Order: sequence, then structure tokens, then C-alpha cells
Amino acid sequence: MYTDTLLLIDGIWSEASDGGRIAVVNPATEEVIGHVAHATPTDLEAALAAAQRGFNVWKNVSPLERSKIMRRAADLLRARSETIAMLLTLEQGKTLGEAKGEVTAAADVIDWFAEEGRRTYGQVIPARAPGILQITIKDPVGPVAAFTPWNFPVNQVVRKLSAALSTGCSIIVKAPEETPASPAAMINCFVDAGVPAGVVNLVFGVPAEISEYLIPHPTIRKISFTGSTPVGKHLASLAGLHMKRATMELGGHAPVLVFDDADIEATIALTVQHKFRNAGQVCVSPTRFLVQDSVADRFIDGFATAAEQIKVGDGLDPNSQMGALANDRRIPALERMIEDAVDRGARLVTGGRRIGNKGYFYAPTVLADVPQDALIMNDEPFGPVAVINRVASVDAALTEANRLPFGLAAYAFTGSSETASRLREGVRSGMLTINHLGLALPEVPFGGLGDSGYGTEGGSEAVEAYLDTRFVTQKL
Repeated sequence: MYTDTLLLIDGIWSEASDGGRIAVVNPATEEVIGHVAHATPTDLEAALAAAQRGFNVWKNVSPLERSKIMRRAADLLRARSETIAMLLTLEQGKTLGEAKGEVTAAADVIDWFAEEGRRTYGQVIPARAPGILQITIKDPVGPVAAFTPWNFPVNQVVRKLSAALSTGCSIIVKAPEETPASPAAMINCFVDAGVPAGVVNLVFGVPAEISEYLIPHPTIRKISFTGSTPVGKHLASLAGLHMKRATMELGGHAPVLVFDDADIEATIALTVQHKFRNAGQVCVSPTRFLVQDSVADRFIDGFATAAEQIKVGDGLDPNSQMGALANDRRIPALERMIEDAVDRGARLVTGGRRIGNKGYFYAPTVLADVPQDALIMNDEPFGPVAVINRVASVDAALTEANRLPFGLAAYAFTGSSETASRLREGVRSGMLTINHLGLALPEVPFGGLGDSGYGTEGGSEAVEAYLDTRFVTQKL
């Protein structure tokens, strides 16, 4: 069922102008399952011209009509969710259940932004003198360039796409070459729902080449990027050089603060599930577990036991609970980090090995008592590895939680309202969830601080990055 993926430019699905293609590999089998069109500069110029024409049309469509079209796209996405989830698993490796959840959640994101776009209100500002009108007007910023990663190829596209369309912007999506078919199928729902030609465009190719071409181009007025901090910093500087507005959702290294008054068994059950979701390839994945001394051994043993019970296998197998890593680069990166940690004195509790000789499968891994100078304590592992260290107090936990320049997501578990209050004030991250998992809903903010980026891709604030606020005053 997996077919080659084409470019979408000006409402037409087509091959690259020079016929260039990139192979797509199934990470569970290491077999080539299809190809994706590789955009040339000629294709990018065509996409830019189409995005400008599309913007000139779409900005004049009423918010109500835009909302109706988007709601139709959401309904089509739900109707096609089984097929799109299959494509997602084949090209990315996650389990079919996780893929289906990603697709259906994407439909909810579309619905949220479809309605939020109808509430992009201006203001009437009271004047200081009689006979003076003072108002603000919200206008779409213009054509958007969006750059998205392979770990959530549908989810990461749909947030940017929905925010842009709901506010009247057109968009060029540069989706991941490794996982092209699922975002293309999601975008096709918008095409079939009636979005005018040129409003949504989709390209694939070498990420650096496409970003260096699109960001400086005068047609593009807004950038949205999800990916690593080093790449994000480079793109943000490029956008700043050309005075382009940018939203940056970058890497994290999420701390998990577990105190001795928490429900330890419930915390283990919840965090194991969250840690090994998508094989740990999640920007908000819980990674640095900071567990109070008196319950640390109990937590480590229970977490490792639960990790060992996870069934790893092909995402198409209904019995699999964790699928393959998305590409062959992840395994040596994890091996290097784990070896470094053990060499520095860390204890490998479980895992730490590749599974089988075919497919990019890796055992759920637990490291304990990891020195602070280990690579994995400072760089995001982006894989199925949990680091569990002991802390003596709330102060010690806060110190370690805030030590790194990242500030995307953080987790905490405590039975004390006083401790929870201290954490609300003291944890430096864009998102903090206490005693449950409450992140990434369409209606709540999603974004980080510091080296984890700026701006949000969820909640009511998300549309503001796609709008210009203009002030008009008139003497009546």
C-alpha cells in the first residue's frame, strides 16, 4: 500500500522538475519501501510563487469559511486515519496504535485552530479626546515556511499548517524525507476539503538547502521550525537577518522530579509508558529522573522491571508495545552515550543493546547513578533510555532540573501541596505537569524556554505568531 510521495505545488501533485527522488526505508525491515520527490530550486520558486498567489486568495476568505473548510479536512483525516496510520508506521517505525493516536489527535488540532481562527479579535481602545476612534486590526502575516521533523511527521506538520490556515496565511511545508507519505496524506485531506490551490504547498529535499533558499526569500514572512537546538539557532539567526518572525520548538532534556511522598507505583507505571513512547524519540520525553534518596532503589528496581516487560517489535505487529528507532543514525548515537556513562561510573540496570540484526530495534534501557559530566546528562539522548539519579531534597532536585540551558518540558510527582507550589515557582521550563501527564493538548500552550526555543504551537496564543497587529486612529 506504500506508494511514492510527490510534491504539492499550486494544487498539483507532481514529481520534481528534474525527476530527482530519495529512497524511503522501513526502519523495522531496513528495506526500501518507496521514494519521495526531491525538490529543485526550480520547484521551490514555483512553490513560492504559488504560495503568494494562494495568500492573495486565502486572506480574503472569511474566517467562517476558512473554518468550514478546515473542519471538513479534519473529518476526512478521521475517515482516513487507518490508512494514514499504516503509512506512518511503515515509514517511521512506531507502533500502529501510536500512529493511529497521532493521526486522530491531529484531527483534533485542526478542529481547535478552525475555531480559534474565528476569534482573532482586534480592539477598540478608549481615546483621550472626543471624536477620536482608535482600533487595532489583526491581519495574516503572509506566506509561511514550516520545517518539520521525522519523529511525529503528522503531528508536527498539522500544528503549523492549522495555525497558518486559520489566520489566513498560505504555507510551504518542508516535511521530513524519511517519513514523507503520512504528512502528504494528511495534507491531501486539506486539498480534498477545498483549500484553494497554492494555499498549501509541500516540498521535500535536503533540509539545509531548502531552508537556506526559503527563509531569505522575500515572499516568506514567517518561519516555524521544530527540530534540534543547533539547527534551530542557525535558522533563527537566518530569519532574524531578514527580519522574519519565527517560532522555534527545539530540543529538550526533560527532568522528572519524584519525591518520597509520591505514589511510587503509579508514578512508575505512568512514566515508563511515557518514556518509551515512540521509542523515546519525543522532544518532551521524560529523561532525567531525579528521585528522592529514600525511595530511589525502589523506583529504580520497579522502573527497570517494567522496562524489561515492554515487547519490542515491528510496529505492524499488534503485540508490539515499542517499535523500531526511526533511522540507522540513532543506534550508534545511543551506544556512544551509554558507553560514555558506564565508563564514567554509571550503572547499566537493564537494556543497553541492539535487538536483532535486522531493523533498528533497541532495548528499553535504564541507567542509574550517572555522573553529571556524562554526555547523556547534558545532551538529549532522543531514544529509549531513562537516566535515574538520586537527590536528597527539593532544593537539590530543582538545582539539577534547572542546570541545563534547555527548558521545554518537566514532570513532577509529589503528595505535598507545599512541594507542588515550590515546583510551580521554581522549575524553569515552558511546560510543567505535576502528578499526571497533561501536555500537548490542542488547547494548551506547547513551547519552551532558553535553548528549547520560543513561541508556542498550542493554545490561544499560537495564532498570534501568524498575525500582524495594526493600529488605526481616525478623527471622526
